[in-house]
Amino acid sequence: QRVYKIKQRADSKALIVLTDSEAKVEYYVSEVPETAWQLLDVAVKPLTLIYPGARNLATNLLADDGSIAIRITKEPFSQQLCRLFRKAIVSTSANISGNAAPHNFSEISDEIKNAVDYIVTARRDEIKESLPSSIIKLEADGTIKIIRE
Repeated sequence: QRVYKIKQRADSKALIVLTDSEAKVEYYVSEVPETAWQLLDVAVKPLTLIYPGARNLATNLLADDGSIAIRITKEPFSQQLCRLFRKAIVSTSANISGNAAPHNFSEISDEIKNAVDYIVTARRDEIKESLPSSIIKLEADGTIKIIRE
């Protein structure tokens, strides 16, 4: 709820979660389609998959159809955070909903920075642009829909 408030984002727009392993995906999704494993094996950039049949997550993270967007993070800091929490963590761009997403720490608005309790020191000095993940929705009937390349 706090993330939605800070971002001024409608509750009806689902958020993604990060996890550090394939095993955790199986914990949060009732039945992982075989296609998911194939897509994860061939991905060359960060990949967020939207799975049907979410479970074991806060209901306000789910889309209206009960699906959940999950990315298995390869970024070392996020992996460690997931391991330490022993659960998935909410992930979103650090911007007010509708505004451009920042590419690095220096582009995050003061409004966002002042609204949070803590800002980690990791990667603050990076100036390279981060690429957004590809997003693919997997339906229970096997349909695949590309949301963002």
